Amino acid sequence: MNRESMEFDVVIVGGGPAGLATACRLAQLSQEHNKDWQIALVEKGSEIGAHIMSGAVIETDALTELFPDWKAMGAPVKTAVTGDDFHYLRGLEKDTKVPGFLIPRPMKNHGNYIISLGNLCRWLGEQAENLGVNIFPGFPASEVIYDEAGNVKGIITGDMGVDANGKEKGGFEPGYELLATQTVFAEGCRGSLGKELMAKFDLQKDSDPQHYGIGLKEVWQIDESLSEPGKVVHTLGWPLDNHTEGGGFLYHLDKGTVSLGFVVALNYQNPYLSPFETFQQWKQNPVIKNIIKGGKRISYGARALNKGGFQSLPKLTFPGGMMVGCEAGFLNPAKIKGTHTALKSGIIAADSIADAMISEQAAGELVSYSENIKNSSIYQELHNSRNFEPGLNKLGTFFGAAFTFIDQNIFFGKLPFTWHSKTPDHDCLKPAADFEPIEYPRPDNEISFDRLSSVFLSSTNHEEDQPCHLQLKDPEIPIKVNLPKWSEPAQRYCPAAVYEVIEEGDQPVFRINAQNCVHCKTCDIKDPSQNINWVTPEGGGGPNYSNM
Repeated sequence: MNRESMEFDVVIVGGGPAGLATACRLAQLSQEHNKDWQIALVEKGSEIGAHIMSGAVIETDALTELFPDWKAMGAPVKTAVTGDDFHYLRGLEKDTKVPGFLIPRPMKNHGNYIISLGNLCRWLGEQAENLGVNIFPGFPASEVIYDEAGNVKGIITGDMGVDANGKEKGGFEPGYELLATQTVFAEGCRGSLGKELMAKFDLQKDSDPQHYGIGLKEVWQIDESLSEPGKVVHTLGWPLDNHTEGGGFLYHLDKGTVSLGFVVALNYQNPYLSPFETFQQWKQNPVIKNIIKGGKRISYGARALNKGGFQSLPKLTFPGGMMVGCEAGFLNPAKIKGTHTALKSGIIAADSIADAMISEQAAGELVSYSENIKNSSIYQELHNSRNFEPGLNKLGTFFGAAFTFIDQNIFFGKLPFTWHSKTPDHDCLKPAADFEPIEYPRPDNEISFDRLSSVFLSSTNHEEDQPCHLQLKDPEIPIKVNLPKWSEPAQRYCPAAVYEVIEEGDQPVFRINAQNCVHCKTCDIKDPSQNINWVTPEGGGGPNYSNM
């Protein structure tokens, strides 16, 4: 296919905090050195921030490094944390509040801010445009371009106007070739192109498998008399058992707004577990229910997150490109935070690229980026928390939490050993015959809700007549393999009712409702047969998150 090509010095894939930090820092350096570097950033969402979802509590050091006067510039970072509460839930009506001195150091949030990460990314996008960055929202990067030697030389954006059978419709527009000396991949957790690059360049050969969680989040408007702006609440325990990692959060923003959510580690064993239903059940505990009762749910979303930490970091560079942020797995699982490391990695990537361009050595593989990461606060931080994830895996959530306290509060992450978690999350699922189905309570439509009404709040939309972006390597596996062995868990691990098994002519049929997809990537990660391949849909499709 004949495609229009555009050449840049640097192409950045993804408009999250890592990609935007890379763009902003590069543009700043371009001005400082009187250069005219051409920088392009492509984002699959309809606008910057449309697909961004996080808790979120942010450490601001990296933001201050990028924009020292961010407060005066009007950054949407205003609600300072005023206190931390940590609860161990023991049942529907039972909880134990953990004394402050027993909370592991990484989970304390003094000096941090509660934010909407989507709004911060929108602000960063404005700064990038003001600095001269070419931003292309609604343009997903669908393919990597390689040269004759196999080096990365750019990306192709997705075609527009292709029907479900792969044929061109009336308004067909071919994607563009965006060529660059260096391509920075910042797609976030489990990026589709990042997965391809991991395999092509064997980037994980010296690391543990990456591990993941699914995070589900809602934003509520509550009675202002119950609002405590700046208060952070975390929970551990119920509704999960001691062998299933996860926990909940509730963050008080201003004007009676709270963000709340639940994370379930995707190494869970029970195929009948539903992260969405678990989240809805969790809200019924009085610790949460007493805050949101009588309030109004205004947003919903879900997203996979990295939790492998230090041992799961891949090789970061390859000829013609590099990975930043959650694409590389820089989230600190002990803190449950990745925004500050994403921003910092983008700054380091930009500094590394700028140094190479100034010395006219920007072609090829910039190993200096990896070296600069190893000499940074990111590397030290992740190294100090390296035993958090495998500790929970080995010891369970209760004793794993106790170990984390000892590791972080007494030994400050300097214990003389490193544990590993070598089993990929999709291999942890056990046969359905080993478990009884879980009977979750029906939604009451006041505190708990169903999937479809939740997806409605995410403003998710896809053009229905387009190729399905949820590709099955073998269409027979869901019914022939996954259904008898694991009771087809896609019906339950998907937070958006994308997958269902229905009866047609007395035979089970696997149905994919791709228009519901919120781009969380859980299916690509957790499918026990690794039969689902998530690729980018037509540009602008997916959720349109507000204040997430």
